Amino acid sequence: MARRALILVEGHRRSNGLPYVHAAQRLGLHPITLSADPAQYDYLAAERLEAIRVDTDDLDALISECSRQGETYDIAGITSPWEAVYATVGKLCGHFDLPGPNPTSIEQCCDKFAQRQLLAEGGVPIPAYRLAANAADVESSAAEIGLPVILKPAVGVGSRGVRLCRNIDEVAEHTTYLLGGKHIWRSSPRILVEEFAQGPLYVANLMGNDVVGVTAYEFGPAPHFVTRECIFPAPLTDDEYTHIADVSLRCLQALGLGWGPTNIELRWTKLGPVVIEGNPRMAGGDPKLIQLGYGVDLIAEHIKLVIGEEWDLRTRHSQTVAVRSLVPDRDGILDWIDGGSRAAAVPGVVEVKLYVEPKTPIVRKGDSRDPIGHVIAASPNLAQTEAMLQRGIDLISWSITPFPTARE
Repeated sequence: MARRALILVEGHRRSNGLPYVHAAQRLGLHPITLSADPAQYDYLAAERLEAIRVDTDDLDALISECSRQGETYDIAGITSPWEAVYATVGKLCGHFDLPGPNPTSIEQCCDKFAQRQLLAEGGVPIPAYRLAANAADVESSAAEIGLPVILKPAVGVGSRGVRLCRNIDEVAEHTTYLLGGKHIWRSSPRILVEEFAQGPLYVANLMGNDVVGVTAYEFGPAPHFVTRECIFPAPLTDDEYTHIADVSLRCLQALGLGWGPTNIELRWTKLGPVVIEGNPRMAGGDPKLIQLGYGVDLIAEHIKLVIGEEWDLRTRHSQTVAVRSLVPDRDGILDWIDGGSRAAAVPGVVEVKLYVEPKTPIVRKGDSRDPIGHVIAASPNLAQTEAMLQRGIDLISWSITPFPTARE
């Protein structure tokens, strides 16, 4: 009898790539990663995992490779931890008659302008927005909406190219950055100009049409949106949680989602929850927090859905979990980073990860690539968790030597 395999189209370098592999193995599946560049995922070589080089932007090439693997293995399912190829995954699943997401819904969702239109038509509360293709459009759109505004690429992930612009000079500066060749576009350049919805950010994590839980997010200093800390479950009243869950489910309906994992980003404004974005995928590190907080392995439950088995989202226990990102305050060469093992020994600290080695160049981008590590703590209540987390954070230090400045 052929061994059952799970095809993973691409992986993820920092958060969910390896957890998908491990969850597949725990479920008795042989994970096979198809990637345009397998070497970018360190864990593949480190754990001697099967990986095949293939152009993951080429659907026909993927179909051919999956068919070839099907001669050796029983392909139980196809999925991905990476949003950029998730629509392609849906098309692959359709071709091989396997459970998978609706590719049309995914593609509409990944285009932030198309998503905004669908949410508006569905009566979902969203910020005011305009689409701009050039500097004049951006400036007039910002004037119509009123400053401050958010400028972001219409297609993109990880807060790349997203910036808060508080005055017209910042609007002009960021527009030049986005359109002047410094930002890498995956599609034709289009900028979304958006009202700045002010208030705390929450992320609702859903599987199918079930709200599994809500995470509270805190960012570092403006004008960028680099995550500083997350708390799960978010400290909300029952009414606030219900309101967020209701808006999130309305968002799913408007976007034609509801199969597999989704995360909905919302700001709690003076008018209540406003949807910033719906993402047809797991939210970065949230699955880890949910597993620690509620005992639910969202990644394993997603794989069960992918291979046609029943999932189980029941809460096994309840803890409050917090994660703090280690974010450098300057660019330069990382001389040293120390204290990780001491921080890991603090009672209540459940994970310490350092992403970079000494002598690595540090160049901040103002997005999800900036953190150089994180610390996670968990306990029965928020105050205790925060105290344990802070004790761990205080034990970690590093030194960065700024790059030499060019002489005139």
